[in-house]
Amino acid sequence: MNRMNYDFKSRRSMVSARRGMVGASNPLAAQAGLNILRQGGNAADAAVAASAAMNVMDPGSCGVGGDCFALYFDAATKQVTALNGSGRAPQALTLETVCELGWQRMNPFHAHSVTVPGAVRGWQDLLTRHGTMTLADVLGDAIHYAEDGYPTAPVVGHRWERSGRFLRSAANAEDYLPDGETPKAGQVLRLPGLARTLRAIAEGGPDAFYTGPIAEAIVSSLDEQGAVMTLADLKSHHSTWDKPIHSDYRGVTVYECPPNGQGLTALIALNIAENFDLASLPWDSPQRLHLMVESMRLAWADAHEYIADMSKADVPVAELLSKEYAAERAALIHPYYAADPPPSAGELPGGSDTIYLSVVDGAGNACSFIKSLYMGFGVGIVAKGTGVWLQNRGAGFSLEPGHRNALAPGKRPYHTIIPGLALKDGELYASFGVMGGFMQPQGHFQVISAMVDDELNPQEALNRPRWQVSNGEPGGALLIEEGSPFKTMADLAERGHRIQPKAGLGRGNFGRGQIIRRVDGVLHGGSEPRADGQIAAF
Repeated sequence: MNRMNYDFKSRRSMVSARRGMVGASNPLAAQAGLNILRQGGNAADAAVAASAAMNVMDPGSCGVGGDCFALYFDAATKQVTALNGSGRAPQALTLETVCELGWQRMNPFHAHSVTVPGAVRGWQDLLTRHGTMTLADVLGDAIHYAEDGYPTAPVVGHRWERSGRFLRSAANAEDYLPDGETPKAGQVLRLPGLARTLRAIAEGGPDAFYTGPIAEAIVSSLDEQGAVMTLADLKSHHSTWDKPIHSDYRGVTVYECPPNGQGLTALIALNIAENFDLASLPWDSPQRLHLMVESMRLAWADAHEYIADMSKADVPVAELLSKEYAAERAALIHPYYAADPPPSAGELPGGSDTIYLSVVDGAGNACSFIKSLYMGFGVGIVAKGTGVWLQNRGAGFSLEPGHRNALAPGKRPYHTIIPGLALKDGELYASFGVMGGFMQPQGHFQVISAMVDDELNPQEALNRPRWQVSNGEPGGALLIEEGSPFKTMADLAERGHRIQPKAGLGRGNFGRGQIIRRVDGVLHGGSEPRADGQIAAF
């Protein structure tokens, strides 16, 4: 934990404290969570506070119009629970409905891709089961910043500038375009519509969102764009508490939420990679990267075949996570050459813009929390007068009849957002996550390997340059972040990997994470150098 290795050259140091710690990709949001810890709240309370603040600070990435997932470690019982706060397709939306439009795949910018927002109900359910405070207690900072304004952060400001054309064409987005222009870094932005919505939720709870004027604004705004969502779809929404899935990686038990999320992908990759002695190889050596990338490609082949809403489809999780299956898949990896053709899903024995934040309180309770709209600013529709950007998570459905993940009424889509949590010998090892579409399980794989195989501290693990199998496709190009040796990239190309170096602003391809570890009662945190955030602690 004390070694220093600035591979990324971020010059950020690990933060250490004892009484509580929050990692978020905006400093004001991290401080909002810390304020709750200082008031006596626990990890669940602080996570909701930071999440609500992130809705204000980075509304294009997350918000009450999106979904959330959480993993929670209870320090008293040593148990991990998994919250699925994702929404479902409208009851009137069928596979036939969209196929009649001639679609071969879901259109992420059509109102049919909007699923019921799950975040608000998820907030309440997390507080009810694990928290000590109410929504009114924890939403204060978010309401303040939405009403009084906050300075736009640099990385977020850059993303907004790049999205200017999209924002100007979005429905009901006036609050987000002061004077008709996207806010620049440092410019103060006020969001009166969102402030009213957050205040209503604080006063009336989830019912103020899923029924009444806000729900009516969501339905009417979607109806104007051709959607079929109804008030009944919103009113009937509910979260689920699921049994988390997990696998051991060299003595560390890594937990993920079960499908419909893609956390299973990270666990499959870790299981396959465990068959190789990665720790004996330099982290940036072509041999190590080759083995990790090929493990990831095999995991992606299974993910696209099997991940779906487990209440609507059979997903053979136990078989996919068996060590015997991982050994069989590892045997398919050539020691030198990339797979050609790309790998396909394995034959099993019988039997996808986001914010991530992490909180650990002084008692050792941990909340790994993630929330998203999916693509930047979701579908491009704001519910009129509410400031609520609506997600386009329905874009994650398959339109292939008979596929486990095929669109169906009331079904949850394949979901890219995944929180991570790890234990060692029954105690908290790390609360962690790396946000960013199909980068997420790849980021989980890489930071866990960095901490376990190379004994890096949380900040070092986040500093390290990353790679990505593009778009989660088994045969996709290999994106390599700036900081990786040119010689390694050349060697990987000789092995058959299609290399795409990424430099400068291309760092946005490689996710944005937060990690908090607890060792002998001391909290150690790292915050993503590719984002605007920080670790706040006391």
